Amino acid sequence: MRQTWRWFGPDDLVKLSHIRQAGAVGVVSALHHLNDGRAWPQDEVFKRKAEIEASGLTFDVVESIVVHEDIKTRTGRYRELIENYKASIRAVAAAGIETVCYNFMAITDWTRTDLDYPMPHGGTALRFDMVEFCAYDVLVLKRPGAEAQHPAERIEAARARLAKMSESDLARLEKNLIGWVPAREFIYDRDSFRRALAVYAEMSREDFRGNLMAFLREVVPVAEEEGVRLAIHPDDPPFPIFGLPRVVSSAEDARAILAGCPSPSNGLTLCTGSYGAGRHNDLVAMAKEFAPNIHFAHLRNVKHEPGGSFHEAEHLEGDTDMVAVVQALMAEERRRKAEGRADWEMPMRPDHGHAIVDDIGKKVNPGYSCIGRLKGLAELRGVMRTIEALGV
Repeated sequence: MRQTWRWFGPDDLVKLSHIRQAGAVGVVSALHHLNDGRAWPQDEVFKRKAEIEASGLTFDVVESIVVHEDIKTRTGRYRELIENYKASIRAVAAAGIETVCYNFMAITDWTRTDLDYPMPHGGTALRFDMVEFCAYDVLVLKRPGAEAQHPAERIEAARARLAKMSESDLARLEKNLIGWVPAREFIYDRDSFRRALAVYAEMSREDFRGNLMAFLREVVPVAEEEGVRLAIHPDDPPFPIFGLPRVVSSAEDARAILAGCPSPSNGLTLCTGSYGAGRHNDLVAMAKEFAPNIHFAHLRNVKHEPGGSFHEAEHLEGDTDMVAVVQALMAEERRRKAEGRADWEMPMRPDHGHAIVDDIGKKVNPGYSCIGRLKGLAELRGVMRTIEALGV
């Protein structure tokens, strides 16, 4: 598998030289300074590519060309924004970049309640605490209908938890849930988040899936014409939050996406952590079933906790058999290579590392620390080398 690394551009705290030292050969990036729905200028894509290549790396995957909220809801400027998206695909293709990872999560991106959860080894991890989430959703945000979507015992636990939280604890929780994520399209405060939620108040899961399919029917033909593979990222977490519809959370969802717009350019990002946060998902089975349609892999692991909570685990620990997943993906690579495909090698990146060693106490993008991902990539590289040597 082609070893890549997510880089947030020149302002990233992890430098391109660090990425080379970690052993990656490719970069996953985007024009984050222009990622507001506008069409990406071709010269800006080439500029980013040249910067990456000057460091001895290659620009392998775009993650992401943002899908604007107007597109997801098919309101406002959505027609103009879809045309912008097509233009951005063409700009990426002109630079020779063939894989675009994107998501279709309503309003949110990946969501955690805790960005610095203490681990037994002394470092920290990302965590989703269902009780804290309930406390915010029901008792702080006071979202209409929220109480009906949480069991009574969870709400009772949330009241007790909220009573013990300080103002700074509450501010931290709110920032983590609605006010921060690297490369998010918008930053919300409580009032603007409520307004955004209201747009989805009458939208069913079927409606939202219809909006996704309408989007794909427009952009996939452009991607196919340009030789670009679109790879949709799963919902994170892969279950409803804030009452929002989820349509990329399960094997059933993946089947519907692939069947609804059949094309070599309509594929999946297998994020083992995002899908893996749902107890209903069997990642090894999904890796095998969807192998021909997987264009990109995010490899990380999660550990389930009682009541729906979970935290990010070590890359080879947690509840997903990472070795078996990698084995399935490498078997697909061998199949593609035997067909004579030039694109047989599947890009992967280590995702969401712990904050460990000298990243502890430093300013880091939570989940995107240097040392934790370096450790994860080294472990995954060892798995890949072993599978390759054994031929299994």
